[in-house]
Amino acid sequence: MRLFMLAALAAGALVAAPQSSSQAPAIDANRALVNRYCVTCHNQRLRTAKLAFDTMDLSHPEKNALVWERAIRKLRGGMMPPPGAARPPAEAVAAFATYLENSLDKAALAHADPGSVRIHRLNRAEYANAMRDLFDIKVDAAALLPSDDIDEGFDNIAGVLKVSPSFLDQYIMAARAVAKEAVGTPPSNKTVTVTLRGDDSEVPLPPGARGGITAQFLAPYEGDYEIRATGRPAVFTVDGAKVDTTGRTHLTAGVHDIVAANAGHSFAESEGELFGFVPGAAGTGYSSTGTVVGGIVANGNAGGRGRGGRNRPDVTVNGPFNPVGKPVETASRARIFVCHPPDASEETACAARILSNLATKAFRRPVDDKDLAPFMKFYTDGRKSTGSFEGAIENATVAVLASSKFLYRVEPPPPNAQPGSIYKLNGTELASRLSFFLWSSIPDEELRTAAEQGKLNTPKGLEQEVRRMLADPRAKTLTTNFAFEWLKIRDMDAMEPDPYVYPSFNAPLRAALKTEMDMFISSIFREDRSVIDLLSANYTFVNERLAEHYGIPNVRGDEFRRVTLTDPNRFGLLGKGAVMMVTAYPNRTSPVLRGAYILENITGTPPSPPPPNVPAFKENKDGEKAHTVREIMEAHRANPTCKACHGVMDPLGFALENFDTIGAYRTVDRITLTKIDTAGKLADGTVVNGPVDLRNALLRHPEEFAQTFTEKMMTYALGRGVEYYDMPAIRKIVKDSARDNYKFSDIVMGIIRTPEFQSSMVESVKADQPSGVQVAAK
Repeated sequence: MRLFMLAALAAGALVAAPQSSSQAPAIDANRALVNRYCVTCHNQRLRTAKLAFDTMDLSHPEKNALVWERAIRKLRGGMMPPPGAARPPAEAVAAFATYLENSLDKAALAHADPGSVRIHRLNRAEYANAMRDLFDIKVDAAALLPSDDIDEGFDNIAGVLKVSPSFLDQYIMAARAVAKEAVGTPPSNKTVTVTLRGDDSEVPLPPGARGGITAQFLAPYEGDYEIRATGRPAVFTVDGAKVDTTGRTHLTAGVHDIVAANAGHSFAESEGELFGFVPGAAGTGYSSTGTVVGGIVANGNAGGRGRGGRNRPDVTVNGPFNPVGKPVETASRARIFVCHPPDASEETACAARILSNLATKAFRRPVDDKDLAPFMKFYTDGRKSTGSFEGAIENATVAVLASSKFLYRVEPPPPNAQPGSIYKLNGTELASRLSFFLWSSIPDEELRTAAEQGKLNTPKGLEQEVRRMLADPRAKTLTTNFAFEWLKIRDMDAMEPDPYVYPSFNAPLRAALKTEMDMFISSIFREDRSVIDLLSANYTFVNERLAEHYGIPNVRGDEFRRVTLTDPNRFGLLGKGAVMMVTAYPNRTSPVLRGAYILENITGTPPSPPPPNVPAFKENKDGEKAHTVREIMEAHRANPTCKACHGVMDPLGFALENFDTIGAYRTVDRITLTKIDTAGKLADGTVVNGPVDLRNALLRHPEEFAQTFTEKMMTYALGRGVEYYDMPAIRKIVKDSARDNYKFSDIVMGIIRTPEFQSSMVESVKADQPSGVQVAAK
């Protein structure tokens, strides 16, 4: 992890700096601690890990801030001295870490460094959200655009969002596809027959029904429509209202939510049929709320909300019969065509108005005639080549969406600013940071207006906007983007448990586990609870399939509901099947993966990378005596080289051994048929035996989890890795939020108020940067 990479330190004499009378005893005690427990390995002669603590000035930790921040992390995590070595009293370690933190925080006030962010390209999730907010259309960015590289655990880190000619070609092709869909034309045919495909919409199935699809259908005209399904009997709802058994219903022109589901029955019936569901194929590269006749919000799968069943109905919609009125005007066209020229003489003025409106939203700032000039040329060229006003607007729309002004976020320094100087972001730049942080999308009109009026420059105005944005449904991306990447939940999609070992695992269970995490995390954020509740909450969200997996009685149907947990093993994140699944191998559990996961994502003390030539895990073989995972791991960590890390990681992972790869609770090892041993001793000496003990041990230091959460969210918010000079700001956020038990909104506001979020530092520019793209380097 780049956060605290160790650098070689220049050797020098220990400096006896002037000290106040109050500081001297603490410095002397800390120096004695370092000399006794640290210098034996980290000295000028051995330089273990390239460190020589005997040369460092403890009176001024800020002189070696990078190293001391790393030391703080190791001390707080109980990782140094390593397991098996002599250890100082816990109170002395805590006092030393606190002294270092206070010294570094005080020094940071006089030498602020907000860092800086390089040119920042929209990732494909942000691109898809921008299309939604610009045109009210759904885009399958995964089908249209290349995948984004991940750094620091996130796919929105500016430094790895690379640019290449082939990449730009794909963005141009995506712009063409989106512009064609968004501009579209009103439907001309009155009667249509459309086959519906399902998506991952959150429209619930009718009570007791399952094995169905949810989709959105564009009724081109008002009239009567007929919904039919092949296969087993189906029930239908339109916009939440049940349709009679004939399938006939009256629809107004526009988009409607249609649910078609198989008649209900219990999961206890016909397990082979229900558990064998395979999600339907994805739809087209992009889809909309209805810019084509019978348009469907497709491109998902019927298992998105726990829906499943091998006999998913094949549904068609016919109609309208007896159509009335004018054809529907799509939402995307309404957003684009803010004017309609009455004749050719007014087309150019109308085009300028349309493109000005579009560019202002897409570029996230006001535009002038100079900004519009190139796009008006595309309009003129399009008018000649297509022969129509709408074709010309489509051509210019492609140019706007392919523009670097849309695809990149740039925060240029003031003219003549010198390298190393700090400058405050202007209102529109701050608005973009806010919207991409909280919504993973472009600012809306209200946010842009607040920026232009200077409201974001006042504490009250800024907080009002942040609270409005957190209450907006678009803030759901803090769960699906931030939290799902931080907690590795997205890795579930690539995890395929061994079907011979876990025959009950299927697509509906995978979907249910993800939905549980989505709803659980969202409830913490939406209800503005303490982030510590992520570890301790005694509730979750289940449908029948997940309740059956967890052993929770009296839950029927596909719809998820909130339940109070009676089994404390299931409390919080460490009781969730999704977390257990992304910390295991397809055929067995892994205490190492689970221990490392806790260290990195819960306590914020990631383990060092494994040394080279580490022997492979000795899997059980046929014909040989079988061993539990614990037995094999204990033999592995008997090697002193391995014990330094495994002595810290393994007890954490062993405590979760009652959960198998897919998160089912067990008490007996499936290989040896012996009772699972979850006992262990943590680095600080705490004895734990199972998930409940582990959670309680973690909750004794809530500030550690709050700091980890803040670091991860700061990384996501800034689009860059957190560096050692950011730690004073992070600690301040944690201390301030502790007054109200680490409430979610307090941490969000704390991040937004920091100089790191609201300012930037001028960097030098590499002279040999290729492709004309400036990449800053300190």
